[in-house]
Amino acid sequence: MKRTKIISRNFEMLMGIIGSVVGIFSGSFLIILEDIGNANAPFLGLVAIAASILGIFSTYYVRKDNQLAGIGFIIATMFVIVGSAYINVLSAIFLLVAGISALFRT
Repeated sequence: MKRTKIISRNFEMLMGIIGSVVGIFSGSFLIILEDIGNANAPFLGLVAIAASILGIFSTYYVRKDNQLAGIGFIIATMFVIVGSAYINVLSAIFLLVAGISALFRT
């Protein structure tokens, strides 16, 4: 009888939820600041919010398929960085840590 090691994915879930929530708030902040000067701010805010929603979906899939969730976290990280204009760096760090941990932790 072969024993299988059960790995808790709570760390990835926590990092993904924190990164996604921070990303949604900072994307909303960019949309609110559309009057200040940058014409692309509402579009970039929507990209950051969409990427944060991808992070939430990846958080849901962490326990089912950690490889798919890790790739989702890393893709969400790239879009959060592009869509946030350096405001959303904290969210990107949390999502990147969750993605790397989901991919390489065994």
